[in-house]
Amino acid sequence: MSIRITRRRAATALAVLVLVGGLAGAVALRASKHASDEAAAARGHAPPVALEFTAIDLTHVTDMPLERWLPVSGTLEPVRQAVVKAKVAGDVADLKLRAGDTVREGQHLARIESADLASRLADRMGALESARAQLALADKTRSMNVRLLHDNFISQNAYDNAESTFDVARGNVKSAEAQVQLARNALRDTDVVAPISGVIARRHVQPGEKVAVEAPLLTIVDLKALEVQAMVPAGDVPELEPGMPVELAVDGFGERRFTGRVDRINPSTEPGTRAIVVHVSLPNPDAALRVGMFATGRIALAAGVPTPTLPTAALHSEAGQPYVWTIEKGRLQRRVVTTGRRDEANGRIEIRTPLSPQLPVLAGRFDDLKDGAPAMVKTTPSPRDAASERARTADGIVKSSRSGRDAPRG
Repeated sequence: MSIRITRRRAATALAVLVLVGGLAGAVALRASKHASDEAAAARGHAPPVALEFTAIDLTHVTDMPLERWLPVSGTLEPVRQAVVKAKVAGDVADLKLRAGDTVREGQHLARIESADLASRLADRMGALESARAQLALADKTRSMNVRLLHDNFISQNAYDNAESTFDVARGNVKSAEAQVQLARNALRDTDVVAPISGVIARRHVQPGEKVAVEAPLLTIVDLKALEVQAMVPAGDVPELEPGMPVELAVDGFGERRFTGRVDRINPSTEPGTRAIVVHVSLPNPDAALRVGMFATGRIALAAGVPTPTLPTAALHSEAGQPYVWTIEKGRLQRRVVTTGRRDEANGRIEIRTPLSPQLPVLAGRFDDLKDGAPAMVKTTPSPRDAASERARTADGIVKSSRSGRDAPRG
């Protein structure tokens, strides 16, 4: 019994000596490393510290289709407008409307005073009555000559003269009637009316001013329907078609957006350019928009094939040259890249430089990064792995406590 106890104590003492020796070696190794680090720091050559990045800090090149938008801009123009002109010469009277006033179709706008028109109408009506009287006389003569010719009292030549006189008189009546109608139209044109409903955009004359025929009086615009004439590169026109929606922002309306549609596409390019005018219709039922305002917008195009992309936040630029930061073989690498289209809605940008989908790319902006600096990706254990590790640790503690209880005592 004493021999067994002695052997156990000897084994225990040997284990203690081995443990103490191992600890002494580790302490000596750490002290040596610490001394070497201090010496290097004293010489100004401190060992670089590896930068740690988590999965949140990283992204990868992903193939995905980009939303494509065609930018457009232009000035708002009315779809319907009319320049009201004077149809007769005279003095402008009864003109009370000013710019900004609303008018409806057929509404009285002004009157042009002309005494000559009334006199001309009276003269034309008198000429018409005279022509009708001559026609009546010629008709009676012709009827009488028909009977005389039947009874052989006059010759055929005399009858033909009477027939010709009747035809001339009938033509004179028609001419006089036309002259009367023209005089009436001229007199009616002295009353100026609105050809369309809308808003007075400009008044060209003042009351009492004398105007000639075709002189502009008023300009009327219909604000219920406007359009934008946008210049589009000819290469993008094949992807456009009438009816496509257009989102527009108008200066002065802040974040408010207006929805229009592609209405018409010109069949040819503009002289001196390679652009084609696209007409974008813009409903304006509340008349909030005004002619001449500047609008900018975009037309949604069909998405293309999936292409390599990165978040726009991962892209940096220096002197106009785009680049990204990658982690390769434990070090930071500054990779210059070539970019393509942008998808502002999803915050993605096309990367045309070949990059491996498994290559870690810094997803945001970090300060004081150096090309070639040590870097590492810190892996975060999953909840399952963390639970397993806690279970193994707890199991080891239980076993250790049990073996401590079960160990024989000398």
